Amino acid sequence: MSARTSTAPPRTTAAADWRALGTGVRLVVTDPALLDSCNLLLARHLAEVDAACSRFRTDSELTALDAALGRPVTVSPLLAEALAVALRAAEATDGAVDPTVGSAMNAIGYDRDFTLVQEDDRPIRLTVKRAPGWRTIDLDPATGTVTVPAGVRLDLGATAKAWAADKAAAMLAQVAGCGVLVSLGGDTAVAGEPPAGGWNIRVQDVTGSVDEVPAHGTYATIGLRSGGLATSGTAARRWRRGGYELHHIVDPRTGLPVRSPWRTVSVAAATSADANAASTACLVKGAGAERWLTRLGLPARLVAQDGTVVTTPGWPTHQATTHGTAA
Repeated sequence: MSARTSTAPPRTTAAADWRALGTGVRLVVTDPALLDSCNLLLARHLAEVDAACSRFRTDSELTALDAALGRPVTVSPLLAEALAVALRAAEATDGAVDPTVGSAMNAIGYDRDFTLVQEDDRPIRLTVKRAPGWRTIDLDPATGTVTVPAGVRLDLGATAKAWAADKAAAMLAQVAGCGVLVSLGGDTAVAGEPPAGGWNIRVQDVTGSVDEVPAHGTYATIGLRSGGLATSGTAARRWRRGGYELHHIVDPRTGLPVRSPWRTVSVAAATSADANAASTACLVKGAGAERWLTRLGLPARLVAQDGTVVTTPGWPTHQATTHGTAA
């Protein structure tokens, strides 16, 4: 994610790559001397997010809500903020992104870190069951309490990583006084003064190294100066259980992995959380999602299952495309 060339002297950037929250972490700063200190702050921030929001940790705040049996629970400001973001995303997407799909995620076998999900061969039984719905969750900002009905399990996977990237980028840019890019599993947020020409980000249809142009599938490169960018898809996190081919994007209306005409959806927005909520919602909304994005004024790139690329107003028109077959 180096700077584009321009007439002004380009800023040197430095990057660090590692893993947290069950996904890849990429930190890029425009002052190489501050990379290590920023990386330590980022690690601390993500550890706090994990302790608050993880669905897979028995000691997380989110998991503790399961034992509340419908009683109000006082939560940390961090979890309260994460829940507020999730509920706003649900409202903004008309429930296409819904945090009450936790039980559905467990039912399809996504009940642990994804590396372990892939190794699990226990049979499962798929049942159509609508999610309880985000309106059943009562978050009281005044008292810092949340009430989750008994039997309802929350999953913040559709919003927490992007929100964490937004918070981290803003915090690091303020502390370090330089340009910062934080990407968590592709949910990308930038803050501070960007490199000359903006942050150069490649959007692609297949998972791969940031340093290697994909050999298969389409891709596009855009410059981002502020806000966030996110890509959601059904191809990256897939597994087989009991003869079923499954993935991690659940339709709240059925409790099952969504069957979407879109392979990937990339969206740019004011925040990474907004971008990711919109991109995930498009997979659930299916046909006509590009019109929904256009009404919202969100630049986006949608790739159909057959590889056809559709863009909305504001998305860069200069796109590079490989000639291989998408994976």
